[in-house]
Amino acid sequence: MSKVRAAVVQAAPVAFDLDATLEKTARLLADVDADLVVFPEAFLSAYPRGITFGATVGSRTPEGREWYRRYWESSVEVPGPATRRLGELARERHVYLVMGVIERDGGTLYCTVLFFNPQGELMGKHRKLMPTAAERLVWGYGDGSTLPVFDTPIGRIGAVICWENYMPLMRMAMYQKGIQIYCAPTADQRDSWVASMQHIACEGRCFVLSANQFARRRDYPDDYPIEGVTDPDTVLCRGASMIVSPLGQILAGPAIDGETILTADLDLDEVVRGKYDFDAVGHYARPDVFQLIVDERPKRPVTFQREPEPAPDGLQEELAPLPEKQAVPVR
Repeated sequence: MSKVRAAVVQAAPVAFDLDATLEKTARLLADVDADLVVFPEAFLSAYPRGITFGATVGSRTPEGREWYRRYWESSVEVPGPATRRLGELARERHVYLVMGVIERDGGTLYCTVLFFNPQGELMGKHRKLMPTAAERLVWGYGDGSTLPVFDTPIGRIGAVICWENYMPLMRMAMYQKGIQIYCAPTADQRDSWVASMQHIACEGRCFVLSANQFARRRDYPDDYPIEGVTDPDTVLCRGASMIVSPLGQILAGPAIDGETILTADLDLDEVVRGKYDFDAVGHYARPDVFQLIVDERPKRPVTFQREPEPAPDGLQEELAPLPEKQAVPVR
C-alpha cells in the first residue's frame, strides 16, 4: 500500500485512572478515520509532569512512596487486561494502533510503546532506553531487545520515544531497519521539538508522526502535588503534535490550541524519492570510516542455570548418540 491515512491523537489521559483513560481512548478512536493511529507518550495512564515523588538527594518521603504506588496501580501489564482492551479497539476500528503506556513489570515501571495490528493482536513493544532527568526516579531503562520495526502492509513502522530522538545512534539503528513511518510519542512541547521532527524526517527520509498530550491541571487528580499551580485551566502541556514528510514538509500541525486529532495522507513512494539524494545507511554512509554495533540481546538481572536431569533407568542406550551421517547437499 503506497498511500496511508495516518492520524496523531493530541489529548490528555484521565491521569492515574487506567479504566477511565481506556474509556477515553475508545471515544477518541471512534472519531478517527485512518489506517494508523498514534497516541502520545505515557497516555496510559499519566505523564507525571511536575511531581517530585518526594525525592531529594539522600531522602524519600512516605507521601512520595504512596504516589509511586498510585502510579504503579494505574499502569499497564503487558500482556494483561488493558492490552486486551486496546487490541479490541484496534480490531473494532481496523487500525494499526501505536499507544504510549506506562508498563509495569514486577515493581518497576517502564515508559513503553505498544503496537497493535488491525486484527487486534499485540505485535510487540518498545521500552524507552533512556528516561530523561527526573523520569529516572520512576522509570526503568529499556534494553536493545525491544527496538522493533514492523514490516506491515501499510509500511515499516517503528517508534522512538521523546528524547531518545536526540540519541543519534538510536536513530541510525532505526534507519538501518528501513523505517518508513517513524512514530515519535513525546512529552516535549517546545519550539525546538518541531525543528527536531523536521530534521529527523529529512535525515531518515521517512514520515515522522509526533504525538504529545494537551494537558491542563484539571486532567490530574485534585490532590496531585504540583507546586504553584492551582487554577484547573492552567495548561501544563500545550502539545505541538505534528506530521512531517520525508523532505521535512509539515503536513499537519503543530497543534497547540487544545485536544485534537491530526490526519494526513502519506505517500510511501515519497520515502524512495527522498532517498534519491540522501540515504543515511546507504549511498550517503561511509562504513569504512563509521560503524555502529547494536546489541539486541535482552539484559536480565537473574539467570537460572541447572544441571541437566539424569536420564531415567533403562533409557541410557536409547539416548546414546547416533552414528554420524554424511551431509547431503541441497540441490
